[in-house]
Amino acid sequence: MKIYVDPGHGGSDPGAQGNGLSEKNITLDISQRIRSILINNYRNVNVRLSRDGDITKSLQQRTNEANAWGADYFLSIHCNAFNGNARGYEDFIHSNLSDSSQTARYRNVLHTEITKVNQLRNRGKKKANFHVLRESNMSAILTENGFIDNQSDAALMRNASWRQKVAQGHVNGLAKAFNLQLKEDHDGGNDSGQLFKVIAGSFKSKANAEQRVEELESKGISSFLDSLSLSGEIWFRVQAGAFSERDNAEEQLIRVRNAGIRDAYIISED
Repeated sequence: MKIYVDPGHGGSDPGAQGNGLSEKNITLDISQRIRSILINNYRNVNVRLSRDGDITKSLQQRTNEANAWGADYFLSIHCNAFNGNARGYEDFIHSNLSDSSQTARYRNVLHTEITKVNQLRNRGKKKANFHVLRESNMSAILTENGFIDNQSDAALMRNASWRQKVAQGHVNGLAKAFNLQLKEDHDGGNDSGQLFKVIAGSFKSKANAEQRVEELESKGISSFLDSLSLSGEIWFRVQAGAFSERDNAEEQLIRVRNAGIRDAYIISED
């Protein structure tokens, strides 16, 4: 089973923004968590992310890659924005598809499982002529996981445990829709939902953080900015990878430090 997970936006395209958050960072975090849960816990599942860092990638590149890889399912992760008042979760399949299509049946299962756990208002199942839904050769869904410009939804997005729940809801839907089989033992994996993130510096100045991202990029290490509030102040954190296993995070930390970033460290989030 090949699942292509597409974290929306990235690089020069931040996506929706609000309440100190950028869609491209939220979607990447959720997507990495989806991959970790699938790879650690299920048999015969291959997962490919359209991006594994803060890079710019066109919609055509994403669908071309999924098609060339021969993906069985295309899962595009997004967040919404409107007027600050709208809130909740909704998902989309292509507008040409009937409610009895296989894609719609898959979507029905994912919708049910995601809305069980995401703590968001259910805005329903919808259809649209989005590129990733139209140009993918396989069944595809696009999920909109809350409104980033709504204070209530954004407060959830800021919480790592909520992002883990959303990822788990997507995986629960995939497992049920495609009859994925759990591994008999998980000794080699991390079942706790922990994600080990390599932080290559934290800054009060966004410009300084962006300079660190450029420095890492010049040395072949992809990273992106994540903002967080500490004691009422906004800090900009440079993330250079997220891993389900501590050993892999340690290896990345060594690479970052060898690139001259001495203040890099690892954090774990449940």
